[in-house]
Amino acid sequence: MTLPVPSSSTTCVITGSSSGIGAEIARELARRGHGVTLVARREERLRDLADELSGAHGIRAEIVAADVAEPDGRASIFSALSDRGLTADVVANNAGYGSGGSFQDLDMESEEKMVRLNVDALHSMCAHFVPEMVGRGRGAILNVASTVAFQPLPRQATYAATKAFVLSFTEALHADLHGTGVTATALCPGVTRTEFFDVGGMSEELAGAPEFAVMDSPEVARLGVEGMDKGKRVVIPGAVNQVGAVSGRMTPRSLLVPFLRRVYPVGK
Repeated sequence: MTLPVPSSSTTCVITGSSSGIGAEIARELARRGHGVTLVARREERLRDLADELSGAHGIRAEIVAADVAEPDGRASIFSALSDRGLTADVVANNAGYGSGGSFQDLDMESEEKMVRLNVDALHSMCAHFVPEMVGRGRGAILNVASTVAFQPLPRQATYAATKAFVLSFTEALHADLHGTGVTATALCPGVTRTEFFDVGGMSEELAGAPEFAVMDSPEVARLGVEGMDKGKRVVIPGAVNQVGAVSGRMTPRSLLVPFLRRVYPVGK
């Protein structure tokens, strides 16, 4: 299984592509000759990245400034592709954010929007694009989850739960798509150097993470795109993260959750 062959009328839609892993996924796909449609709220950053990619790789780089957490934002993506005569052969659902702290102490409006962005938006994007891909007999979905998806996580209760949905949904979707020519891959990064921790108010936690456990976003993106190209169900970048994911799945919750409540530093 390989990614569809790029053409002038096909594109790769990447949400949350103004920075971090999303921007690096776009760079990785552009290096492979794929046109990209960059989606995020920050239009100026999208324009800068689009200019970079089209200049460096000669590919068609489009932008859509939209908030994918909102139905109108997602609708603007769908209409933009139609208006520009583009077909999405690859969709990377990367947009998302987290938070740190005991659930009862967090801003509930932000927690609810997190669910809309991390879960509802991703599901809606798949609901729109997957049937079209199946009808054409080609396509690939890359859903960005996290290593927190493998266990409940005190002080990141909402975020971990949203990523557990992404992982579970993508694994099942991968099986549903067997034999259709379309694939679904869950990318589960651990701690990665991006703006994520600053946005979630957790920059101190990133600074306190051991160096061997922190990965760079270009490497995470490369492994994610390679895994998608191979039709993998799940990609967990880095040996440390792979061990943590297995431990999170295998350890009884009655032991794991109290342990994490004591030792996990976020929001203390």
